[in-house]
Amino acid sequence: MLGLVGGVVPGPVLAATFTEILQSGFSRSLRIILWALLVETAVALASLVALSSLGLSQSFFYALSFIGAGILVWIATQLWKIRSLDLGEKVHFGVGKIAAMILANGVLWTFWITVCIPKAIVLGGQIHYGQYLFLLLVEVGWLISTIGVALAFSWFRGILSNPQVVPFMFKLFSAIFVYFALSMLYTSTVFFLFK
Repeated sequence: MLGLVGGVVPGPVLAATFTEILQSGFSRSLRIILWALLVETAVALASLVALSSLGLSQSFFYALSFIGAGILVWIATQLWKIRSLDLGEKVHFGVGKIAAMILANGVLWTFWITVCIPKAIVLGGQIHYGQYLFLLLVEVGWLISTIGVALAFSWFRGILSNPQVVPFMFKLFSAIFVYFALSMLYTSTVFFLFK
């Protein structure tokens, strides 16, 4: 359930996926989803190992959110400038950019460390390698719901790629990235002020 819900919660990966659908179609957006899945799985595994052995504090992950917010604002400025789909103004979501969005998302790290990893460890105590089964199930749920939402969005691509709608849509995506950047900054600032 955590994975299914996580896949439909608006965030940087969904905004990037929707942007890619508008720019290049559904099949090209799958690349973003799959890279995001691989990087997030690495985050989950790293969190599991780190929590078990290093004992990193939440402060580290909230501090990481400041960098993540900067990355999201950088992507938002690129999206804001797009006026059409055919003038070479596309935003390229390469592996590095996708990985940076995810790795610098302190909220994601905190979610894994404070919500998922404790549940995984409990399952690991009940079933041999249960913590890894839990991680696998969360990621499969995320993948299913993210692809489902992307597919539904792609069905409306024709309407959304209208030359009069395109600038508005990319400004909307830009605003979504800025919203998540501000949300990350706010959450991290509150954490450090009231720690």
